[in-house]
Amino acid sequence: MSQRKKIALVGYGFISGKGHVPAFAKRTDVEVVAVADICRERRALAQKDLPNTRIYSDYKTMLEAEKGIDIVDIATPPYVHGEIAVAALKSGAHVLCEKPLAMSTKEASEMLKAAKAAKRVLFPCHNYKHAPVVKVIEDAIRSGKIGEVTSVTLQTFRNTHAKGVKEWNTDWRRENKLSGGGIAMDHGSHTFYLTFSWLASLPVALTAKAVRMARNWDTEDNLTVTMEFPGKRFAHAYLSWTAGIRKVIYTVQGTKGAVVVNDDEAEISVGFPNTGSHQGTDEYKVEKFTIESDWMDASHTKWFNSMFDKFLGCIERNDFVNDEIRESYACVEVIEKCYLSSAEGSRELRLELPYENA
Repeated sequence: MSQRKKIALVGYGFISGKGHVPAFAKRTDVEVVAVADICRERRALAQKDLPNTRIYSDYKTMLEAEKGIDIVDIATPPYVHGEIAVAALKSGAHVLCEKPLAMSTKEASEMLKAAKAAKRVLFPCHNYKHAPVVKVIEDAIRSGKIGEVTSVTLQTFRNTHAKGVKEWNTDWRRENKLSGGGIAMDHGSHTFYLTFSWLASLPVALTAKAVRMARNWDTEDNLTVTMEFPGKRFAHAYLSWTAGIRKVIYTVQGTKGAVVVNDDEAEISVGFPNTGSHQGTDEYKVEKFTIESDWMDASHTKWFNSMFDKFLGCIERNDFVNDEIRESYACVEVIEKCYLSSAEGSRELRLELPYENA
């Protein structure tokens, strides 16, 4: 058996404590040897949960003190993703980073350049594609069962923003200086990278509307966006923190059928191609599945190790600036352009293809 990789965590909040650490505990190929967190109470909890782990009050001290770290796992709010990632890469560690990768394309570009220069892997936590029910969509597309994908619709409903830990600024997602934005910055990455995958390309244009209904915060809580993809194909997304329910609903339309996902429920409809006059659409078959995907568990710890295996694969192949990290860069640009489009009256904006900086 090969030696276990040493992991240093930066940020011991909800996603780290309830998502990453329990997932690492199920593995035999890694060990968490160090944790850095700026909050004294969270450091105490980390020491309690991980008694054999060295605890630090900041990531700079940790990187200076710890030698031989293989992976730095960044699970902080977005405002420090860039500086931590660049420092960790320069120290010789591979980097796993929570979404969104960065608060701007400028910052994201610097992170990718640092990975290339250091010859170390930079990898995003794009975990939604590892949800079991989402894999049903991927299988239906790859198998050709629903034909060529022509459009997708993604709806994410939440009745509030995701809360942080009580010991440190539980509402940080509603503070622009810490989060970089609201629901677009928080959930946008998940939505956008799924569209890239299902339409097998990157968007060429978008129009968006961001709305802030809760006036006591300075970030938006609702986003509507339409993205155009090559070949006049479209993705439509609606994200809300002010809904009356917690739910995801995805639809993927193809030339031979469609897939609808409603949380853990999946329905694949396959019939004759729609010619525009509805000929033949009365003859089709429907397959229904229920696949437990734990959408209600915000830690998504059960999806983590499938994603982490892809990260380790990139390390083994020396795939430093990999497809996943280019995808995360594209997500950051889409989020930027959503805010710009909304600020300019939902004006249609072109996107910078082929994302040369990535």
